[in-house]
Amino acid sequence: MSLFDALKASGSGMTLARKWMDAVGDNIANINDVSRTDQDAFRQRFVVAQAKDYGSAHDGSTAGGVEVAGVQFGSGEGRLVYDPSNALADAKGYVKMPDIDMNSQMGQLIISQRAYQANAAVVERARASYEAAINIGAK
Repeated sequence: MSLFDALKASGSGMTLARKWMDAVGDNIANINDVSRTDQDAFRQRFVVAQAKDYGSAHDGSTAGGVEVAGVQFGSGEGRLVYDPSNALADAKGYVKMPDIDMNSQMGQLIISQRAYQANAAVVERARASYEAAINIGAK
């Protein structure tokens, strides 16, 4: 694996981690959304990742990285909450809220942040290696 391959793989990892953090942030931002009981609740987003070009290089290099294969959405069923004072409450006093677990979202946010930091560290080390290689010829 060359240093350029390392940059390519880490760049794709940073992109995936950023999109993952965006999805988690969107889920957390809408965790308290209220809707009527006859409507769907906010549907949480899940980013689906897959390996990209893994081992497909002609020189036997295995640096391909990852990519976003798609986005999936959770159920719109939500959970019923008794809140008769809400303007969207039905005749029995219930509203629908998204069924999103804040603890799970915070765990995913931490994992995606660590993934981003790890990939950024690889980019930084590759950059330092390039600079060292350039300085060899300068002396």
